[in-house]
Amino acid sequence: MDEAGGCASGGGFRPGVNSLDEPPNSRIFLVISKYTPESVLRERFSPFGEIQDIWVVRDKHTKESKGIAFVKFARSSQACRAMEEMHGQCLSPNDTKPIKVFIAQSRSSGSHRDVEDEELTRIFVMIPKSYTEEDLREKFKVYGDIEYCSIIKNKVTGESKGLGYVRYLKPSQAAQAIENCDRSFKAILAEPKNKASESSEQDHYSSMRQETLGHEPRVNMFPFEQQPEFASFEKNDNRGQEAISKRLSVVSRVPFTEEQLFSIFDIVPGLEYCEVQRDPYSNYGHGVVQYFNVASAIYAKYKLHGFQYPPGNRIGVSFIDDGSNAADLLRKMATQMVAAQLASMVWNNPSQQQFLQFGGSSGSQLPQIQTDVVLPSCKKKAPPETPVKERLFIVFNPHPLPLDVLEDIFCRFGNLIEVYLVSGKNVGYAKYADRISANDAITTLHGKILNGVRLKVMLADSPREESNKRQRTY
Repeated sequence: MDEAGGCASGGGFRPGVNSLDEPPNSRIFLVISKYTPESVLRERFSPFGEIQDIWVVRDKHTKESKGIAFVKFARSSQACRAMEEMHGQCLSPNDTKPIKVFIAQSRSSGSHRDVEDEELTRIFVMIPKSYTEEDLREKFKVYGDIEYCSIIKNKVTGESKGLGYVRYLKPSQAAQAIENCDRSFKAILAEPKNKASESSEQDHYSSMRQETLGHEPRVNMFPFEQQPEFASFEKNDNRGQEAISKRLSVVSRVPFTEEQLFSIFDIVPGLEYCEVQRDPYSNYGHGVVQYFNVASAIYAKYKLHGFQYPPGNRIGVSFIDDGSNAADLLRKMATQMVAAQLASMVWNNPSQQQFLQFGGSSGSQLPQIQTDVVLPSCKKKAPPETPVKERLFIVFNPHPLPLDVLEDIFCRFGNLIEVYLVSGKNVGYAKYADRISANDAITTLHGKILNGVRLKVMLADSPREESNKRQRTY
């Protein structure tokens, strides 16, 4: 800040270097006349809110103004409103050239932001899964004109994931929503879709944050020493008391990108999605991670909480209470783990299958299926000589299901002719006498977990196309 020769002259609060961007987007960047004094800036911008400091950038040698200034407000909404109303205005009757006003770039962003920047108008919120887009709009319209609302849904089931976006027409409206909405929504500015070009700059910023970690200001919303995410397991092992769910909150002193978050948590199988969030009150990294099953979430929580990324920076991982019944989730997790172990025993040692028959040695009863998926009732198979109308290709992770379980699952959609496994591979096929039945099986089973095994179910190549690739092994 050597060039910032003119600073606040009122003797009031002046933020330190580390708190210039706290809260984020609370500083404006001005292109003004070289002859504009600081007093005029204070007079024209103080109606928008509490000014914490003013910097007029000056030449190191001559001390003359360079026609650039910064104004630091106490709140993001104040800075955004100042930008909206003052951009393109003249500061005094004698000025012939209008000033330019932008939200000043933070140390983690690449450029100054203008009034039409989507990064300033779209917020990310956590909502009850029962909310519709109309409910979301109704809750947030009080803060300003909404361009659109959207709810993130499961691509297969169409169910809400409890997350949503609200896009306002003005940055100040989005900032007002973040500052004033109920804290249960955990509203933050949404990360833009494509941030790859900023990865190198964020890496540089991350290393810089590490060096100054011991000098962080204590004026943010997340004082880490008081956060349960950063308590040690030995001192704070409250597994029986905390909520358990498939969704995790991730907190870091160092910002991270969505790609970095994915690479960390994809180590644990079953990752459904991850989302990077921006906290308006600090420059720390925040994210939400969700797994397909509670077992993966629990494993990720207790393995990755305290994990150092980058080296020297510990991330905090905690469960997000989504209203799920913890006892029911644990029961399902236990049954899935047992079922997966039994299936693994059968796959690795077929001779032990006789000990796993359900209902005695006759094996006449249906195999037990553990899953959250609502399956249709059992239906009769089609005769073996029935013409094949559709074939499905099935991928298993981490291992195939036993053949009797597989047949019981796929026959429930009707018109199943045959289901079989490819020897030595984690794949199989199902033949149907009706295309509708095959499509119903894909819609219901693709991406789902049954007996601890995740299925991918898709249309298989036609036999003619497949013969051109390689000979099939039965």
